[in-house]
Amino acid sequence: MKLGIVGLPNVGKSTLFNALTRSSGAESANYPFCTIEPNVGIVTVPDERLDVLKKMYDPEKVTPATIEFLDIAGLVKGASKGEGLGNKFLANIRESDAIIHVVRCFDDENIIHVNGKVDPAGDTETINFELIFSDIELIDRRIERTGKMAKGGDKKILAEVEFLKSIKEHLEAGNPARTMDLSTEERDYVNSLFLLTSKPVIYAANISEDDIAEPEACEYVNILSEIASKEGAQIITVCSKLEEDTAELDEEERDMFLSELGVTGSGLDKLIKASYALLGLISFLTAGPKEVRAWTISKGTKAPGAAGKIHSDFERGFIRAEIVAYDDLIACGTYAAARDKGLVRSEGKEYVMQDGDITLFRFNV
Repeated sequence: MKLGIVGLPNVGKSTLFNALTRSSGAESANYPFCTIEPNVGIVTVPDERLDVLKKMYDPEKVTPATIEFLDIAGLVKGASKGEGLGNKFLANIRESDAIIHVVRCFDDENIIHVNGKVDPAGDTETINFELIFSDIELIDRRIERTGKMAKGGDKKILAEVEFLKSIKEHLEAGNPARTMDLSTEERDYVNSLFLLTSKPVIYAANISEDDIAEPEACEYVNILSEIASKEGAQIITVCSKLEEDTAELDEEERDMFLSELGVTGSGLDKLIKASYALLGLISFLTAGPKEVRAWTISKGTKAPGAAGKIHSDFERGFIRAEIVAYDDLIACGTYAAARDKGLVRSEGKEYVMQDGDITLFRFNV
């Protein structure tokens, strides 16, 4: 799964990306468009359960779930018409499954702002409008193409044209496509259009170190929270510079440092977990002496589909899944004890996997 990190130039996208990936792969500079081609990084999903299972099984290796992040070039007003790196930027967003929209929520006279002042509402509006304009252009082309097919009077095609027009009307009112009240069938159709504004969004309020302990006291954060609430989007606060400065510390050192600042937990960990949830993803686990591993699947995946994540033969020859809930395993102390208490279940092809299921697949090919 890919998440595109977007925002105006100089809002801290590349700094955040470097902190996320614990690298210096993305250039961070005090001028617009220091990022041109998207930087790509694979980030592990924090999962305390793996640490517990590692102590229990003492495996040869531990493999966490991962998410792919793209640091995409900054957007400016007029991008949908090709201004700045607009067309390239928009194409890169279209390749993403979801959007992390970084918004500057700090004052610093040493870091220029592309519009001359810090303005979360104006910055957010600029980005959202450019995405909306791009979607309207796409919908217009689709209406024109589908309209030609509708000349024969096919009711299904005529209904499609009318629905496309309703999407355009919603966009022209300044609303992203993801805020439309749609049926499951309509939502599936909208998703097939690959509209930029249909992608789920997390707003990342990039705050100063002075606000890290009490972000709710920051006026800029409150403005952005109101915007996110109206859209039904998530918002988290993160101090990109602080996270980058502490990225090279080990977990214990980092936690101690953040604790001294009155902060519990890393903003990056919160962002990664929120991103994982935003995409509707969960993890099932496998555990043994060779490997403890988290496997990424979509919510609602049935047992054979989960087995296929490990190997196609597992899905093709699926017999059953032997499952124990993580909490039950930890409460019992060992797999054998959980089995003796009847907590290891045998599930068939219709079983819907749950987050934290510790699973052994039985198959025959």
